Amino acid sequence: MSRKTGMFAGEIGEGDMNRDLFEKRKKTIYEFICDETYVPMKIKEMAAVLMIPKDERDDLKTVLDELVAEGKVQVNGRGRYKKAVFTSNIGTFEASTRGFGFISVEGVDEDIYVSPKDRGTAMHNDTVMFELNRSSRGKRREGRVIRVLERNTESLVGTFEKAGNFGFVIPDNPRYSKDIFVSKERSKGAETGDKVVVKLTDYGSDNKKPEGIITEVLGPADENGTDILSIIKGFDLPYDFPEKVERQALNVAKPVSEADMAGRMDLRSLRTVTIDGEDAKDLDDAVTISKEGDNYILGVHIADVSNYVQERSALDVEALKRGTSVYLTDRVIPMLPRTLSNGICSLNQGEDRLTLSCIMTVDDTGAIIDHIITESVINVDARMTYTAVNKIITEGTCEECERYKDFVDDFKLMKELADKLRTRRFKRGSIDFDIPESKIILDENGKPVEIKPYDRNDATKIIEDFMLAANETVAEDYFWQELPFVYRTHDAPDSEKIKRLSIFINNFGFSLKAMGEEIHPKELQKLLGKIAGSPAESLISRLTLRSLKQAKYTTACTGHFGLAAKYYCHFTSPIRRYPDLQIHRIIKDNLRGRLDDGKIAHYNSILTEVAKKSSELERRAEEAERETDKLKKAEFMLSHVDEEFEGVISGMNAWGMYVELPNTIEGMVHVSSLGDDYYEYHEESYELVGERTNKHYKLGQTVKIRVLGADVIRREIDFEMI
Repeated sequence: MSRKTGMFAGEIGEGDMNRDLFEKRKKTIYEFICDETYVPMKIKEMAAVLMIPKDERDDLKTVLDELVAEGKVQVNGRGRYKKAVFTSNIGTFEASTRGFGFISVEGVDEDIYVSPKDRGTAMHNDTVMFELNRSSRGKRREGRVIRVLERNTESLVGTFEKAGNFGFVIPDNPRYSKDIFVSKERSKGAETGDKVVVKLTDYGSDNKKPEGIITEVLGPADENGTDILSIIKGFDLPYDFPEKVERQALNVAKPVSEADMAGRMDLRSLRTVTIDGEDAKDLDDAVTISKEGDNYILGVHIADVSNYVQERSALDVEALKRGTSVYLTDRVIPMLPRTLSNGICSLNQGEDRLTLSCIMTVDDTGAIIDHIITESVINVDARMTYTAVNKIITEGTCEECERYKDFVDDFKLMKELADKLRTRRFKRGSIDFDIPESKIILDENGKPVEIKPYDRNDATKIIEDFMLAANETVAEDYFWQELPFVYRTHDAPDSEKIKRLSIFINNFGFSLKAMGEEIHPKELQKLLGKIAGSPAESLISRLTLRSLKQAKYTTACTGHFGLAAKYYCHFTSPIRRYPDLQIHRIIKDNLRGRLDDGKIAHYNSILTEVAKKSSELERRAEEAERETDKLKKAEFMLSHVDEEFEGVISGMNAWGMYVELPNTIEGMVHVSSLGDDYYEYHEESYELVGERTNKHYKLGQTVKIRVLGADVIRREIDFEMI
């Protein structure tokens, strides 16, 4: 092909194209077709408008053919191209463990159900083209996979089983229902029972198993630590830091010097404390408190991580790749090397530390009437734990009161202020779901020895209230400055979900008041207040939580529904969350007068992607943490098979019901274990009803169960009704 000035010149050769450049051109053509001024055109007309020479029109057709194949563009009978309408769509296929699945489409709340016969060769997490079934109109949308557009799973973790001259890998994730065939020469010496990482080389078909090559043998499945390592690999969590990153961390982790402190507000004379869990090592927030007349002066001081992690450095690239620290049952996978996270960035007692401070003046009603945000330097006087502070503020006389007698008045003042902040927040409608998290205690071999609800005491609430106040204050400040920023937003719930919740709680004598399609968070807060202490509290709290959307990071400040806050961001944890680190850079550039037009344009160009990626990585971390907890809970229940417990029905579907025990462990009672009756699931009332016996099982009902068994690999626990 001749090298000309057309848009494809020099980039497409003899029937094939450089893929990166081809994708860029495809994007350009698609954006052209999506433009609101575009009218459907033939190739000849489009080439004329875009000034593409005649001898390059075949290349334009290649691009258009792929856009049509992807379902993004349609061509009518007259050969005119236009943006595709919704007869077919593109989305992500999410497989269930029972063969069917759902397709999620970006920007669309309701997923599309796909039956086993309509999923084709789609695997979990694939990008697929689908069409809606005409029969699904007027009820839940159903669809059929037309084509797999992109395979988004490159590797899987599973258990290897040898079979003569070959073997199979059984995926740990039950959403991947097919075993992967591995020839002997590609098995890397794996033995039966080994946990392995297998790279997929062939995704198979209806009649053929997927094939792969083992890239890593993690060790025997029953070996200490292999189980958690399997989850780490399964979620593709970056574990060890590259040598370049570790080296850079060592280079920047120098003791705080006089030059480092120059120009900062020196707060080292203030009585300063950190309050964290007993085993916390990455201490990124410290607090100070005093009173001037009727006003409280609350200082929230956050580690100035951005001083050590410069934008575009190896440390920064790795931090963005991780997005967040991941807290698994037996280990932490930090966002930053421990040289920083547990060292120079951690606000350790007795050490000078660089910080960003939000110092707030709060009146007697809990209103923040003034504030300053500044670069600072602090020196922590006491490293406190939630347990110790809670004893001081609740018992009055204790060993800790004597040990920390110089701080007792500060802690009492903190409790006094936190109560006022919380009361004010609740008045505006902030929702507080006090649903217990799990605390899993392991022995030296990594085996679970005790599982109980996590203790959320008055001291933890103090720190929560102070961090919320700082996050809101910083978000509001930067919103009104109209500067590029990353906000933490939480959209209002879907009206249909709230309608279903309202219908359900009517059965318990409760109601919700909505204004048209919208509901104010205060209504949900009132509901939680009414059910407090009632038998239905746990049930309705969970259903209310499930009715809400997930919070996310965005560049637009659209408010936080759950907190009933107009302005909110994450400012207080830059050691473990990338969005916090990102906004610290913006704040420092602003404080130092460096936010010129060029810098603003730079932040505008990167923040959307930073917010999107951070939200995605947060979801991955949460899922990995959840799966680790499920694994250890299943392992714990192996020693309790045949034992009987009392629990509450916490969830249900057509296959059975989930029962949660007081220690937070949840197992499933399958309908097949309920006798020879046929049970039908009534989604609108959250109950299973026996067809012959008319026996009802309802969400929130207290039941007695026996432990049938536990599957550590599948992370499932089976119960039966007594």
